[in-house]
Amino acid sequence: MVVPNGNFRWLELLWSGIFVAMSNFVMNLEPRDVFRNLEFDKVLELLESEAMTPMAANYFQVLQPSTAFEQVDRWLREAKEFKLTLEKSDRLPLEMYADIRPDLRLLGKTDYTLGAESFQNIQRILIVMRDVFRFFSGFKKEIYPNLFNLIRDLSFDEELIKAISAVFDDEGEIRPDASPDLVRIRREKQHKIREIDQRFRQIIQDYRSKGWLSETPESFRNGRRVLSVPAEHKRKIRGIIHDESDTGKTVFIEPEPVVELNNDIFDLDSEERREIFRILRTLSATIRPYGPQLEQYLNVLINLDVVQAKARVAMAMRATMPVLKEKPLIGARKAYHPLLYLKNKALKRKTIPFELRLNAENHILVLSGPNAGGKSVAMKSVGLLQLMIQSGLLVPVHELSEFGIFTQIFADIGDQQSLDDDLSTYSSRLQNARVFLEKSTPKTLVLIDEMGSGTDPKPGGAIAEAILRGLYRKGVFAVITTHYSNLKVFAFRNPGVLNANMHFDKDNLSPTYELKVGRPGSSYAFEIAAKSGLPRIIIDHARNRTGSETAVDDILIELQREKQELEEHLQAVREKEQSLERLIKTYDSMHSDLEIKRKRLRLDQKEFELRQSANTSREVEKMVRQLKEEKNLENMQKVAQKLRQERTEKAQQVDSINAEVVKLEEKTGQTISKPLQEGDYVRLRAGGATGQIESLKGKKATLTMGGITVKVHLSDLIPVAAPVRQSSGGTNMDIQHTAAFESKIDIRGLSKEEALDTLEKFVDNALLSDAAVLRILHGKGVGVLRKVVRQKLREYGGNIGRVYHPEQDSGGDGVTIVELV
Repeated sequence: MVVPNGNFRWLELLWSGIFVAMSNFVMNLEPRDVFRNLEFDKVLELLESEAMTPMAANYFQVLQPSTAFEQVDRWLREAKEFKLTLEKSDRLPLEMYADIRPDLRLLGKTDYTLGAESFQNIQRILIVMRDVFRFFSGFKKEIYPNLFNLIRDLSFDEELIKAISAVFDDEGEIRPDASPDLVRIRREKQHKIREIDQRFRQIIQDYRSKGWLSETPESFRNGRRVLSVPAEHKRKIRGIIHDESDTGKTVFIEPEPVVELNNDIFDLDSEERREIFRILRTLSATIRPYGPQLEQYLNVLINLDVVQAKARVAMAMRATMPVLKEKPLIGARKAYHPLLYLKNKALKRKTIPFELRLNAENHILVLSGPNAGGKSVAMKSVGLLQLMIQSGLLVPVHELSEFGIFTQIFADIGDQQSLDDDLSTYSSRLQNARVFLEKSTPKTLVLIDEMGSGTDPKPGGAIAEAILRGLYRKGVFAVITTHYSNLKVFAFRNPGVLNANMHFDKDNLSPTYELKVGRPGSSYAFEIAAKSGLPRIIIDHARNRTGSETAVDDILIELQREKQELEEHLQAVREKEQSLERLIKTYDSMHSDLEIKRKRLRLDQKEFELRQSANTSREVEKMVRQLKEEKNLENMQKVAQKLRQERTEKAQQVDSINAEVVKLEEKTGQTISKPLQEGDYVRLRAGGATGQIESLKGKKATLTMGGITVKVHLSDLIPVAAPVRQSSGGTNMDIQHTAAFESKIDIRGLSKEEALDTLEKFVDNALLSDAAVLRILHGKGVGVLRKVVRQKLREYGGNIGRVYHPEQDSGGDGVTIVELV
């Protein structure tokens, strides 16, 4: 067994302190009853009810939302993974366990001995942790990496379990063989008990025959085995009286023949207790160095208990983990009020989801509509979802929803009247507004229900608009419900502020509870009044009294509708323009590529024709010899002139097409974007062979291609990426080797050995590249290199077709043309 390093030191820490973020990362909430106003306290109660142990339940009692992105992200991922274990019935072995922190504090005291119950609690912690480690021992650490991180830095030694199991049995009792002395003591005790049994049977048989015993002849008093004797016979039996019945009619006597044996058993009982204490003291000393490790185990189990409670509540809510962002953002898709969803689920009613997006561009929502239409529920949903997310709870939204991190949530909801502070409802709302304006930042979420209500509508509306303007200039995120037209107008006029309404079915005069962003809502007061049965004359009189105000609402709604339609139309036009622009670019690119390919095809065709003309040189030479023999000089000159003209025309066509290709590539951006340098890799425009620039001189470059050196004009080169190299059997190979080939080579100036080596590489590369015709420039001289070429070519046997020299003006005997099979 390995003892942990370091001095043993106990820390008086509440478990909640491990989970709750440092004060710098705890969300600021104003006023102090935000949890109750947003009903987050009810969510916490649900979590407490799902906790397996009081320690996890206590955590939820002190839970505070965090503003640390990494911490919130980790919490959410842990809950998501535990929820996955529940969905897959992949049970993580988490069982009930006791709080061993008081025992560990006592164990920290020198020579303190824990009792049997304490060791049983510690053993339970160890067994559950062993099962948790076994759960993550295989591939599951990859499936649930965030849950595995809870124990990643810990180790587990089963020696502690073995040490406790050597003392206690499965029922939690001291094992008879816990020590050799305990075995001896209990053996002797059993012997004494059997001896007493034998003596008692004899005594009872003797006294019963004399009629001196009660119907129940024996009992136990003061830990001693005694006889039940009627009071009138107590003088007849020698022994020690330990007790008598309540009526005094029965006396309990320890007979003299067994007193000594009972004394022996009493002594053995005392010795047994001392031995058990010694065993527990030794076990305490064994466990004591592992106190910090045991506390870590307990913390892990409490953490897992907390996470499983979150996962079970998430299962009930059909909650998921949204996309978490570091900056403030609300992008709710198919979002539900969590508690309303659970309530309707139990009643088998449908809950209407909502969608809302607030970001840096549009950060305030002014929500209007009829009473009982769902405005307050929608607003509370936003605040409650945000509190849950930053507390590490999964929420009932679409998994593609996005939520950011806020540092503060301010909520003015419900009746804030305070008799203690002598504040009316409206005064308390103004006090909240003052705090909001003083403390709010762009990372604050503000929720205000029925903004401006509680006083005369005209000054109340004006003050509400001024407060809204102040919050708007602070850059806060906000959801505000109202009936005031001036606030709707403010939202219409100011970018970044959105109007929204709770949809109302005007035909049935009933709310649909659907959040519609983009248009303000009407209170539908007159329609609802008519449905409620108010006389028409009353309603008409009210309409006349508020004609101008209702007209403003109607005009605003119509303007907002037209504005939204126009914005949607403009957005559609922009998308079409972008799509058309992409299509035009695609067409231009495809057209240019097609034109380049067409030019290259013509270029390849002309080069092929030029090579074919070289293949007919033998027939031409034969014809020239024939003409010479016939001494028909005039015909000979005509034929030669015609051939030269044909080659010249084909060469000009090649140059012309090559120039067109270059111009097209320059036009489409496919040409050289920077000057070529030594060491760059390039591709020949004609043939596609690639190589590396060895040197530059003027407008020409010397290239190395597969061991061959050639000189090429810079305009005939296109830069390419360096070829990828790989190792195979210890040999480096260029995987573009077959493409990097030029069918011409110049071996002039090389020694015989150098020429043979160069030719071998050249012909090998030609065969790998499926080249058709090779041109070897060796010069005339005394013919040494020419013979070397013939010698090397003979080694390739059937791979070589025709070998000949071109006509004089194409190099004559200084060049060898090779046709490959």
